Amino acid sequence: MQGKENKKTSFFSIPWVQTITASLICILLGLLIGFIALLIINPENAWDGIVTVLKNFWNYKQATKQVKYFGQTLVKMVPLLMCSLSVLFAYKVGLFNIGVAGQYVIGAGASLYCALGLGMPWWVCLMAAMVFGAVWGAIPGILKAYRNVNEVISGIMLNWIGLYLINTILTQVKNPTGKDTFTVASKNPSALIPSLGLGSLFNNEKTVTIAIPLAIIIAVAVWVLLSKTRLGYELKATGLNKNAAMYCGMREKFNIILTTAIAGALAALGAAMLFLTDSMQWECTQSSVPAMGFNGIAAAFLGGLNPIGTIFSAYFIQHITEGGAQLTKLGYFSQISDFISSFIIYLCAFVLFFRGIMNRKPGDRAGRSKKGGKKA
Repeated sequence: MQGKENKKTSFFSIPWVQTITASLICILLGLLIGFIALLIINPENAWDGIVTVLKNFWNYKQATKQVKYFGQTLVKMVPLLMCSLSVLFAYKVGLFNIGVAGQYVIGAGASLYCALGLGMPWWVCLMAAMVFGAVWGAIPGILKAYRNVNEVISGIMLNWIGLYLINTILTQVKNPTGKDTFTVASKNPSALIPSLGLGSLFNNEKTVTIAIPLAIIIAVAVWVLLSKTRLGYELKATGLNKNAAMYCGMREKFNIILTTAIAGALAALGAAMLFLTDSMQWECTQSSVPAMGFNGIAAAFLGGLNPIGTIFSAYFIQHITEGGAQLTKLGYFSQISDFISSFIIYLCAFVLFFRGIMNRKPGDRAGRSKKGGKKA
């Protein structure tokens, strides 16, 4: 019997193979649609355009520039990876963290105010971002646990509340000559995340810091927590059926709140890891929620909802985003790069759909058609 079962097991039934295959299908479809769009706009440069998107830093001829811009891509990958881990963590426990953008905003505000307003060192700023992000993330969890409020509705509302709250707070550390906050280096250099020599590997790029390896370590830690610990088992069990978890002696309400708090801390930490490198400043007059939080949803699904997979998916999404920004050199409008990147990101949501098709047995469709015929 065991031999027969082994024969029936196909290569594409292996979960990690299905995830990689489904992700590649989504990527190829997105690139194809992007290529068609480039053909419609400017047929002569369409092929060069799609190659430019894929090459990113390799478009530069000098090796020093290639290394430098590769480092910048990694720096911007970090918050995307943390946001995707936030979405993934909540999803594994049966929750959809649409409020990751608001938690990201809270993390940015907490870290920058501690750095620029209070003069705190970098590690205190990171901890502050995690604490405030956890508190902000716990709010939808509390509403879900005690009042059964849908976390999607409360998360969306908190996104906008968080945005305007942080805009108001950070006006106290805004540079009078512009719309952005002061640079961290000009006000409090001790709040910059240290490089520890990593910057020298990327042509002395100052924004390359220990945040990159730290984010990867956190991704591995999330995988260990969810897959190898008792707490991870209880959290996933609560997500599958909170009533059954309660009858088994698990603290279902506490688990829901803990999940959303951890998810909020992850997203907020990602924002702090970006803004404390001084690679960008917060614009105190912005009226739209940062796209980083929503892109994290795509990165989580493109990575097959696996913490290790999100490392690669987050890098890929940031890679094509940076590459797409260079399309203006070929005569395309700057918006076309956003269109191509957005379409690929949108198709990332279909990873689970393609996995479902691969999991479908050959006889399922025939069985359903026979049943339909009998009913007729």
